[in-house]
Amino acid sequence: MAVDKDLLELDLYGLLGVGEKASEKEVKKAYRQKALTCHPDKNPDKPRAAEVFHQLSQALAVLTDAAARAAYDKVRRAKHQAAERTRRLDEKRKKVKLDLEAREREAQTHESEEEEIKITRSLEQEIIRLREEGSRQLEEQQRLIQEQIRLEREQHLQGRQARNGAEGRITPKLKLKWKCRREDETRGGYSEDVLLQILQKYGEVLNLIISSRKTGSAVVEFATVKAAEMAVKNEVGLINNPLKISWLEGQPQHSPSTVPSDSTSQPRTSQ
Repeated sequence: MAVDKDLLELDLYGLLGVGEKASEKEVKKAYRQKALTCHPDKNPDKPRAAEVFHQLSQALAVLTDAAARAAYDKVRRAKHQAAERTRRLDEKRKKVKLDLEAREREAQTHESEEEEIKITRSLEQEIIRLREEGSRQLEEQQRLIQEQIRLEREQHLQGRQARNGAEGRITPKLKLKWKCRREDETRGGYSEDVLLQILQKYGEVLNLIISSRKTGSAVVEFATVKAAEMAVKNEVGLINNPLKISWLEGQPQHSPSTVPSDSTSQPRTSQ
């Protein structure tokens, strides 16, 4: 894996959220946690996620390699020391010592620059070595992340399939219609007892609801699809007032949705 020189400007420990003395195991754990949240496969709508994931990968490559980490730590300490020296010099700056301190800073800066150049070259050499050898540890960590993402997707799919399966278990319901005037107290000949007598010969009836608002209309719920199919296929109701039966819920794909009362077949009738 190629490691960019730009990482010299990054706080690799801060990027992973670990301390300078973090063990290799702690570094890997932090990498997995951070990388999972910004993996490009999980954030397709966030272009910045790929950049952060790349930086995390570089941080892992450097901090899990002893030589590269040592070189990086030297560069980091040198920068901190330079910043601390500047801060202290600023605190001590006085007008009367301005010229002296300027020369002192110049000498210290020159010395610091030489030291920083030296350890920076050392880090660059380690980066080149990492680029040539590849980072087996990084590849392993990324493989584990891909595996975890795959498992999460499988679990999500299995859960969705289970929910869909539960929702798919619907008892068959049929809609019944017949001619009936609103003022007809006999409901066109179809009382609850008459309808049950007609329908129960096909199988167990779980529910029968006659509409109180819409005359000549009812809904029947069978315990099995087979019973509902037989009713749709065979039943026409009373000879003098035929039933029109159609599917409401739970219709198998091979079944017709409705059977008109004037079917040319020879259906069973109820007197």
